[in-house]
Amino acid sequence: MAIDSSLPSPILAPPPNEKFATALQFIEEMTKNCDKVQENVLAEILGQNANTEYLQRFNLDGASDRDTFKSKIPVVTYEDIQPDIQRIANGDRSPIFCSHPISEFLTSSGTSAGERKLMPTIREEMDRRQLLYSLLMPVMNLYVPDLDKGKGLYFLFIKAETKTPGGLVARPVLTSYYKSDQFKTRPYDPYNVYTSPDEAILCTDSYQSMYTQMLCGLLMREQVLRLGAVFASGLLRAIRFLQLNWRQLAHDISTGSLNPRITDRFIQERMKKILLEPDTDLAEFIIKECENENWERIIVRIWPNTKYLDVIVTGAMAQYIPLLDFYSGGLPKPCTMYASSECYFGLNLKPMNKPDEVSYTIMPNMGYFEFIPHEPANPVQLSRKLPPRLVDLADVEVGKEYELVVTTYSGLCRYRVGDILRVTQFHNSAPQFKFIRRKNVLLSIDADKTDESELQKAVENAYALLRDFDTTVVEYTSFADTKTIPGHYVIYWELLVKDPVHGPTGEVLEKCCLVMEESMNSVYRQCRVADNSVGPLEIRVVKNGTFEEVMDYAISRGASINQYKAPRCVSFTPIVELLDSRVVSSHFSPVPPYWTPERRV
Repeated sequence: MAIDSSLPSPILAPPPNEKFATALQFIEEMTKNCDKVQENVLAEILGQNANTEYLQRFNLDGASDRDTFKSKIPVVTYEDIQPDIQRIANGDRSPIFCSHPISEFLTSSGTSAGERKLMPTIREEMDRRQLLYSLLMPVMNLYVPDLDKGKGLYFLFIKAETKTPGGLVARPVLTSYYKSDQFKTRPYDPYNVYTSPDEAILCTDSYQSMYTQMLCGLLMREQVLRLGAVFASGLLRAIRFLQLNWRQLAHDISTGSLNPRITDRFIQERMKKILLEPDTDLAEFIIKECENENWERIIVRIWPNTKYLDVIVTGAMAQYIPLLDFYSGGLPKPCTMYASSECYFGLNLKPMNKPDEVSYTIMPNMGYFEFIPHEPANPVQLSRKLPPRLVDLADVEVGKEYELVVTTYSGLCRYRVGDILRVTQFHNSAPQFKFIRRKNVLLSIDADKTDESELQKAVENAYALLRDFDTTVVEYTSFADTKTIPGHYVIYWELLVKDPVHGPTGEVLEKCCLVMEESMNSVYRQCRVADNSVGPLEIRVVKNGTFEEVMDYAISRGASINQYKAPRCVSFTPIVELLDSRVVSSHFSPVPPYWTPERRV
C-alpha cells in the first residue's frame, strides 16, 4: 500500500469516531498552551510532594513557582540520588521523593556499578502512560485508515523481574505494563487487536513465547495489517526465529498439533481454541516461501496485507533499517512514541515520515521538562551549589541540541535522563525533537548500552590474561555488528607479541572475549543470557600497523594530526572495511557470561 508521508499535520481527515476526535483535540489543546500546561504541571507536582524529604532538604518551603524551584533545586544524575533510592529499596516507606507510596521500581539501563538503575514510580503513573498510549492510534489513523479491519502481529515479551530487599518489585517498564490490570483486562478495541494471545506475551520462557506468537501470526496471516516489536532488533530476531523454525511451525499447522516443547499450560489451553484443525494449504504455503532460503521481502510475502512496521528505528536502532528494508521490501517504519523508564514523553505527529525525519512532540502534561544546551566544544558547567537556569520546553530553539532533564509526579526532580535531542520545528507552541543519541553511549545492539569507560574496563580486564604471554594491546576500537542476528560487539585488537613462539593461543583469546563479557553491565549480560538479543562478543586481531593506517585515513579526510585519537567505536563503512581487511584471526566468547535476575546487595 502506498502511503503519502508528506501530508501536513495535524488534521488530515475526519476522525472515524468521537473517541478519536477527542484525542486529537486534546493534542491540539496541550500543544497550543504548552508553557501554561508546563507551569501548571510543575505547580501540581510541587504541591503534591511539598512535604517530601527531598524537597524540604533544599528549603523549598512549599513554593510551587518556577523561579523558586529553579533557584533552589539542583540538577542531578542517578548517582546523586542513588543513596535515597537505596533507602526505598531497603524498605524505607517514608515520603522521601513522593507523597504517594512508591508502588514499584522501573529498571533502566545499567549503572557504572553494573546494575540496572531503579526508577521509583507510583500507581497513578500507569494512568498517565495509558493516556499517551490512547493518543497513538488516533494520530496513526490520519495516515493509515481502516486499521480496525485487521490485527497487529506484535512480538511482545516480559523480562526478568526481581524484588528489592524491602519487598518492592523491580522490572522493566513494559513488563510492568503487560502484567498490569490495565493491559490484562483492557476493553476490546478494534484498532488494537493482537494476533499474540496474552498467555504467550506473559510467558517467561522466551522460546515458548516467541514460538507461540509466530505460530499465531502465521495462522492469522491474512488478517495482519501491521508488524511490530518494541525495537527494530526485536522484529529482526523474530524473522531470524522464523528462518530457524519454519519447518516445525509448518508441521504444527499441517497437523493441527502443538510443538511438544510448548509446555506452558496456559499457552496450551489457549492454543486449543486457536489451533483448531489441520491447515495443509497454509503449511504448504509456508514451506514454499521458506524452503529456498530466499528471505528478501519475506514479510510482505507471508503477510501480504501489512501496511507498516511498528518499531523504533531512531538512535542506535537506525543501524537496522537496511535489514528491515530487505525483509519488508521497504515498508514504512513509523516510530510512534518516545518514552523511558523515568517518564513517558510524547508522540510522533507525522508517523509516516522517513526514519531520518522522525521528530517527537513532547506532551507538556506528562511531566515538567527542562533542557541543558548541548555544545560538546563548550559544555555547560553544572553546580549543586548554584543551580543553573535551564531552558524551558517552550523556549528551546530550532536547530539546537539539548540534554533532557525531567521532573516527574513520582518524585524525580531535575533529573538528567541522558538523551540528546535536536529541535526540528514546532507544532503550535510545542517543540518537536529528533532523538540524536544517548549521552556517552558507545555501543548498543538492543536494550544494552555500553559507554567508553565500561569498554575500557572490559579491555583492561581481558588484557590481564595476555601478560603471561608477554603480549600487549597496542590499540583497540569497537563496532556494533548488526549484520548477524542477533547482532554482537566486535572488538578490534592490535597486539604486540614480543615472543611469537609463545604468544596467546586461540583458546586464550576466546577467554579474553568471555572476560570482556563478564565485565559488562547486567543489562548487556541479560541480553546475552536471558533475552538472546545480543550474540557472543568477538575479538578480531588485526595486523601490526593497522591503527596507523586508520589514523592516516582520518588525517587524509581533514583530522588534525596533533589532536587525533583512535576512535573507541567506529561505524563509518570505509574505516570498518579497512579494519576488516587487516584481520589475521577472529575469536568468539565460548560460553555466555554469568547473569542472574537477582540484584546485587
